[in-house]
Amino acid sequence: MSPQRDELMTVRQVLNELGGVSRRTFYRWRELGHGPAAFKLPNGELRVWRSDFSTWLRELEAAA
Repeated sequence: MSPQRDELMTVRQVLNELGGVSRRTFYRWRELGHGPAAFKLPNGELRVWRSDFSTWLRELEAAA
């Protein structure tokens, strides 16, 4: 069995997976430290590792 490669997600992909969360809300979550772990590319765009996004969602489920 080969290891699965992680994927870099754009902010748009994250928003699509969250089903209707606005870009503004996503950036507000980041300001408050409540969003998924993300990092900036040299061009200023944000990326989120899919594994970090999945972990963040699981943590939200556990807290609910």
